Amino acid sequence: MTASLAPARAASNTLPILGPERPEDGRLVAGLIERAFGPGRYAKAAERLRERNAPLLDISFVAWSGVRLVGCVRMWPIHVGGTPAVFLGPFAVEPEFRSLGLGATLIRRACAAAGEAGHRLVLLVGDGAYFEPLGFTRVPPGRLVLPGPVDPARVLTLALQPGADRDLRGAVVAG
Repeated sequence: MTASLAPARAASNTLPILGPERPEDGRLVAGLIERAFGPGRYAKAAERLRERNAPLLDISFVAWSGVRLVGCVRMWPIHVGGTPAVFLGPFAVEPEFRSLGLGATLIRRACAAAGEAGHRLVLLVGDGAYFEPLGFTRVPPGRLVLPGPVDPARVLTLALQPGADRDLRGAVVAG
């Protein structure tokens, strides 16, 4: 057992189990996201894509340690320049389960489910150092217009089908 794994095992006695988010998980997911990001998240451009939008629960995932929700990732329907896509985020993990790979596991599972469901493209706003090893690439500056200010270096995509991110341009909108 590695030293970094010991706190998670001690805290829960089991490793987290992943499953699709269910409607009844919404309150717990909202609480985890609130603890992870606080009220400042409402000022972000990414939040504009989630307003008056509903997460795609069949490709959004939660992680459980016993009866405790310890991680989540949500996917949302969007259009990028008229092209249907999904928007990844937020994802959050309880502090004692961080640095164990749970966030990356949730993201990989959600992206795999999106591809299995026929989605062609995932877009997110996030840290390239974290997401690029998971297969995401930066969108060249000036190609996309998000609903609010965003650092262009943080706009990333993952093509779930070959060429799905080729020549991507235009406004990013919910739905």
